[in-house]
Amino acid sequence: MTQLRQRMSEDMQVRNLALNTQLSYLQQVSLFARYFGKSPDLLGREDIRTYQVYLTNEKKLAPGSIHTAIAALRFLYSVTLERDWAPEEVLPLPKKPQKLPIVLGPEEVQQFLGCVLDIKHHAILTTCYAAGLRISEAIQLKPTDIDSQRMVVRVEQGKGQKDRYVMLSPKLLEILRSYWKVRRPVAWLFPGDRAGEPITRDAVRHACAKAHDLSGLSKPVTPHSLRHAFAVHLLEAGADVRTIQLLLGHRSLATTAHYLRIATNKVCATSSPFELLPRPAPTLPPPADPQYF
Repeated sequence: MTQLRQRMSEDMQVRNLALNTQLSYLQQVSLFARYFGKSPDLLGREDIRTYQVYLTNEKKLAPGSIHTAIAALRFLYSVTLERDWAPEEVLPLPKKPQKLPIVLGPEEVQQFLGCVLDIKHHAILTTCYAAGLRISEAIQLKPTDIDSQRMVVRVEQGKGQKDRYVMLSPKLLEILRSYWKVRRPVAWLFPGDRAGEPITRDAVRHACAKAHDLSGLSKPVTPHSLRHAFAVHLLEAGADVRTIQLLLGHRSLATTAHYLRIATNKVCATSSPFELLPRPAPTLPPPADPQYF
């Protein structure tokens, strides 16, 4: 490990950045240095610009992936190397397209979950929907996080290293109790194939894809789709946006407010002006003159 990599790693540790963020930033800076074949402290503004053009035009990365690379370089040059550049000028962020998720209806969620045949996979995917959890949060649950006295689920150190509580549905509690009686998990609520480790994200995604094939649903389904459905279904049931923000663990209310653009009771609350128009009978064309020859 070079001195510069060690220093950047320490800078991220003292700022208590999430472990996944640290690993991602180190990887992005390593790719940057490898592209030029030089240490990043020997590279300047023009090199950074060349690299951004390369990521956009040659690698054709999505804006989200470019954001990650730029965030890593911003940290390196502004914090570790203490360059006096304005990061937003030297490392501009590409505009992200505003896309809305495709949301399953309640009947579609029921149809999908009915096709998850393995009891552990059924329990964890049901938890993702019933509690609105990220897949990274669901796999880290412990049996002690299920509080049946207060009817809450404790999410420990979720995204942003924040704890929170979410509601524990009585139906979910029944499913988790049935699952626990069969599998008897100890350290992790959803243990993986390796002893002492929780189930992996890939295992949950694979189970989700298998159930999606069996369900015959035309809409795409991922574990995160169930979290989106949780939020939208709560909105449509009358829950306020602030409550949903707390349940989802969003830092910004604006992030949660995006679901207002999807909920049918918000989007479809006003009738189309077309409904005000009369329905005239279609005008039929006059009959054609008969042809005798």
